[in-house]
Amino acid sequence: MITSIFKKSNPINYSLIGILTIILFFVYQFHNPTLINTWGDIIKKAAALVLVFGSLFLSNFIVKKNALSKGSSYTILYFFLFLLFFPKIFSSINLLLANFFILLSMRRLISLQTLKFTKEKIFDASLWIFVASLFHYWAIIFIILVYISIIFNASRDYRNWLIPFVALFAFAVVFMFYDLLFDKSVVTNFLNSGEVSFKIDYFTSQTQNIAFSIFAVFLAFFVFPFVFSIPNKPLNLQASYKKALFATILSCVVFFISANKSNEILVFSFLPMAIIATNTVENFQSKFQQELILLFSIASGLYCFFSQL
Repeated sequence: MITSIFKKSNPINYSLIGILTIILFFVYQFHNPTLINTWGDIIKKAAALVLVFGSLFLSNFIVKKNALSKGSSYTILYFFLFLLFFPKIFSSINLLLANFFILLSMRRLISLQTLKFTKEKIFDASLWIFVASLFHYWAIIFIILVYISIIFNASRDYRNWLIPFVALFAFAVVFMFYDLLFDKSVVTNFLNSGEVSFKIDYFTSQTQNIAFSIFAVFLAFFVFPFVFSIPNKPLNLQASYKKALFATILSCVVFFISANKSNEILVFSFLPMAIIATNTVENFQSKFQQELILLFSIASGLYCFFSQL
């Protein structure tokens, strides 16, 4: 039944995900009333909802535009479910902003497979990553994905290797200009936010621990078969799938080295994980297997969401 709903892309699927996102977003907000005290807080919550919607449908657009699925709606479904694993993301405006800019960057990097406007795409992707680092410092690690993408798609032109530095210079000029004119502490605060911590002792409840553990199981379950399936993918898409794999690895690195660690930092892995999960589910030959894994995924997402309210 579930596969019959999400196996194809149609407005009903998107409407269903959209309605459920709105309902569960407000369910979370109503269970955390102390987080809303002023009109400013209300505006932040509204912005968070817009960013959640933007992230969902941008992720779906990236996959559809670059033919990374077989026409299913599994990607947007899994992105939605991963949000439910860590519902505090609904109130983490900075992480939502950082992830949205990383999604914009991945959109440009994955589209490098077309070999059109290569330099513009590399510049844009680099710039979006630097902007993302304003909201979560260690998002800057995704600049590694830019160079990985250059290796896969644009390594022959030496100028492509220099473009991220051009983007960094442009970002630094604007950033310093803002610091001099408006807030002379912004550069200092930005640099001080680059702390490193490998400790994983932040859990404040058993349910957070369980949600993290289930997500780790999903990570292992989807990633390992995906790695071995890449050689069987069409040659023109293999680089894009490898980028999704490396993006997942970099997301884990961001999580493990970030100070003030929390489960919500795993938001950077949601798109690449959704791409990987989509392909793993689509590769199952048995409809029963697909139904089973989708049912378990939905049940896990709902359990993690309601247990952490």
